[in-house]
Amino acid sequence: VHLVESGGGLVQPGDSLRLSCVASGFAFGSADMSWLRQAPGKGPEWVSAINEDGSKTYYPDSVKGRFSASRDNAKNMLYLQMDSLKPEDTAVYYCAAGDPTEALRSESYWGQGTQVTVSS
Repeated sequence: VHLVESGGGLVQPGDSLRLSCVASGFAFGSADMSWLRQAPGKGPEWVSAINEDGSKTYYPDSVKGRFSASRDNAKNMLYLQMDSLKPEDTAVYYCAAGDPTEALRSESYWGQGTQVTVSS
């Protein structure tokens, strides 16, 4: 499993960001995928899950209505559109193979992460 995230940065509250993840080394088009995040001093948490063909997405209440996951299986790409960002969204964001339960089980399923900082 090889995953590389990009698109993080420093933004102001209310701004938007779009994260991207390119996947290789496994059958991406057959895999559920997740986005996770980890804030300083806290454990990792899931922020989105998407099924293998992108027809179903799931979000925790903390980001529901603000974050949207999508994928392009032809390009082995996973995306996370983040709108109305809040300071509490500040974290390192990881693309991960598997559903959230599988992904949180092992960091070997994660990319290297991309930093998102929301601050005025």
